[in-house]
Amino acid sequence: MSVPQGAPGDLYVAGCGVWLPPPVTTEQALAAGHCDRRLASSTRMLSVAVADKETPAEMAALAARTALDRSGVAPAHVDLVLHASLYFQGHHLWAPASYIQRVAVGNRCPAMEVRQVSNGGMAALELARAYLLAAPDRVAALITTGDRMHPPGFDRWSSDPGTVYADGGTALVLSRQGGFARLRSLVTVSEPVLEGMHRGGHPFGPPSPEEQRAVDLDAHKRAYVAEAGSSFSVARVSAGQEEALTGALEAAGAGLDDISRVVLPHMGWRRLSAAYFNKWHIPPERTTWEFGRRTGHLGGGDPIAGFDHLVGSGRLSPGELCLLVSVGAGFSWSCAVVELLERPSWAAAPAAR
Repeated sequence: MSVPQGAPGDLYVAGCGVWLPPPVTTEQALAAGHCDRRLASSTRMLSVAVADKETPAEMAALAARTALDRSGVAPAHVDLVLHASLYFQGHHLWAPASYIQRVAVGNRCPAMEVRQVSNGGMAALELARAYLLAAPDRVAALITTGDRMHPPGFDRWSSDPGTVYADGGTALVLSRQGGFARLRSLVTVSEPVLEGMHRGGHPFGPPSPEEQRAVDLDAHKRAYVAEAGSSFSVARVSAGQEEALTGALEAAGAGLDDISRVVLPHMGWRRLSAAYFNKWHIPPERTTWEFGRRTGHLGGGDPIAGFDHLVGSGRLSPGELCLLVSVGAGFSWSCAVVELLERPSWAAAPAAR
């Protein structure tokens, strides 16, 4: 693949990759008693990726190898490794970013974790952009995500009703020297007044080894909304997403009508309809909905996985703009506009429109 060379200050996607375990269908989950029919109906999910033995860092490293191979970036030119996650990575007091660096890159650049829950992948992209542009000799950064959402601590179907959580790893190589896509804009908005929504007023304290109940984010949200008010909570969440989305479009010099494809978080149908399809008048067929409903929520990896899917399946053509949309507890929102410059060699032929 010929790699377009970048101008000073430009950043490019040189490679991306995804590693997903086999899917478990919703019908299989229903038959096994893992979810109820009402919840399955409201999400309209068809399947979710579920790991057997693979750990989060292993899945992230597998995705990283694919992204690096596709990028053509040598390990010596990877100047930063950032790993984002939202759940337990396999060991306490352990550095998964260093593991990924050892097995997938093999160099000695800084390797660090980013913990911004479901917005972790885009938060890592923000940090990588700033790091690369801070010194003229820095070339590329590797961003990975990886999670395995398993019991007893987490129930992928009911810990956060309305979003079905998946297992898997994603990776993206951001480069100053060129790539198959150009980062036209990236905007992140933070609203810390909403951080309590995923805490629910529970007191701080040390972890209890006897406490093995599953995370119940729905209970946290109800408790927060009961105190803060529904209209206040909804308004703040909506305003943050709008600021990030319109800011990214403005910085890219584009309108929503100029966007060919939209990568959305892998939420269930009701949440996507309220937050994106209805509010922004975005037809589901312009988005990654069909991919997301077969994959499940990959935490911070949804934007990378969705973009990889659009490029790899031929659903995004050279010259077209893609909008990446992300949100995470905290709250923080990130949106980016990416322009596909050329179809990489690993991508399929153009899909029928």
